[in-house]
Amino acid sequence: MSDEQSRITKLEETVAYQAKTIEELSDQLAEQWKVVEQTRQKLDRLTERFLTLEEQSLDAPAVTKPPHY
Repeated sequence: MSDEQSRITKLEETVAYQAKTIEELSDQLAEQWKVVEQTRQKLDRLTERFLTLEEQSLDAPAVTKPPHY
């Protein structure tokens, strides 16, 4: 092969490798985004649950000693 042909082949190999790497990174990013969304949904549910429990505890009567103490 000529020097020029060798350089072109090397560049083509590099481009193919980079394209494959970009595709793999894109797939990983998409998967991680799903995890982020699931975590956000769990956090929203837990926040709602915490606020509900907090409201219920505010409505509960205060804990006091019984009169016989």
